[in-house]
Amino acid sequence: MAWQTIYSQLLQERVVHTRLAAGLEVFVMPRPGFHKRYAVLSTRYGSIDNRFRRPGAAEVTEVPDGIAHFLEHQLFEDPEGHVFNGFAALGASVNAYTSHIMTSYLFSTTDNFTQALDRLLDFVQQPHFTPEGVKKEIGIIEQEIRMYQDQPRHRLGMNLLEALYHVHPVRIDIAGTVESIRRIDPETLYTCYDTFYHPSNMALFVVGDVDPDAVLAQVEADVGARGYQPRPPVERLYPEEPPGVARIRVEAVLPVARPLYALGFKDSGTPAGGLERLRREVTMSLVLSAALGRSSQLFQELYDADLVDDRFGARYTSGGSFAHTIIGGETRDPDALHARLTEGLERLREQGLAEEDLRRVQRQAVGEFVQLFNSLEFIANGFLYYHFLGGSLFDYLDQLRSVTLDEANRVLREQLDPAQAAVSIVRPA
Repeated sequence: MAWQTIYSQLLQERVVHTRLAAGLEVFVMPRPGFHKRYAVLSTRYGSIDNRFRRPGAAEVTEVPDGIAHFLEHQLFEDPEGHVFNGFAALGASVNAYTSHIMTSYLFSTTDNFTQALDRLLDFVQQPHFTPEGVKKEIGIIEQEIRMYQDQPRHRLGMNLLEALYHVHPVRIDIAGTVESIRRIDPETLYTCYDTFYHPSNMALFVVGDVDPDAVLAQVEADVGARGYQPRPPVERLYPEEPPGVARIRVEAVLPVARPLYALGFKDSGTPAGGLERLRREVTMSLVLSAALGRSSQLFQELYDADLVDDRFGARYTSGGSFAHTIIGGETRDPDALHARLTEGLERLREQGLAEEDLRRVQRQAVGEFVQLFNSLEFIANGFLYYHFLGGSLFDYLDQLRSVTLDEANRVLREQLDPAQAAVSIVRPA
């Protein structure tokens, strides 16, 4: 099976890529001399995928909120014992995570890479859901949900998403609710697994001192022996999100030392995927750095007024079917911060960013991005994240270097629109 090479002239890095007959995409980045090796197997299945039409089916399937996260937990249980023990015996560290748009299973190791990769492929492709196991997991995740509900920063963020979005499932906690996970049973888990854990919906990324041909031969032998048949993509069904925000302001009272504040802007203009979506994400990251980074005038004004500290920050998040900006942190006075912050952002929307400010943060962002390529974890997880959204991690740097001032100011005015804003505050009890 022939490799295709993805090469970044700017980074002087290459990734080889191919697709198996069953549909699994395999990416390998050889890093000769690296002691650690890292692999991540991901499925394009996240918490927002709770309504879908299975390949070949006419009816719509709707499943309980939180089931993608629940399924991730359940795959670590097998008849022979907990998966963690098998990896530990090889000297490997294994983990997993569920986001809004994907679920990933990963390991890192310095030794026994081939055996660890076998274990990864095996436990992800051999589900074992039982009524007893599901009942036990419900109890564990209930405790997890209740714990997060009591965490002020988690509540701050979830309250903001619920305020920004009317009906889009990004407003629902990735873990679901106590009520929703109680509706999960083995049959529903198998339905979701069979729908989203088909190789055609998955990708594997391996990085480190490995032989790409040996990796491919191992993966092809494993996946090829399982009898998968080609399958068309899953049809994901998201509700039509109304314009505007659901609520302008939401407050909670929790045991915190200082108030917490978050200002959110819903982005209704982001492209669903591809380079256009990636470029908007890159542009917004530069806009937020120039507008609110440590060296910005607005941050200094807020800092001098003792309204923010060094942990105050801003981040743009895009998942294809949703996108938003969240700005915030601790503050002594959330109402004063809100007034000064929104006034400053509106001033920026009217006046625009200065050329020298954009170029400064552009240079800094390029340097930070290049440094991140020392992290195997960043490379592997970032590559699959952007791949699932129709882009490439290698494209990020090209886009980052080419953003113009006019483009940055246009996106600034579009995205930081007061008509698309909501506020979340947590006050001390």
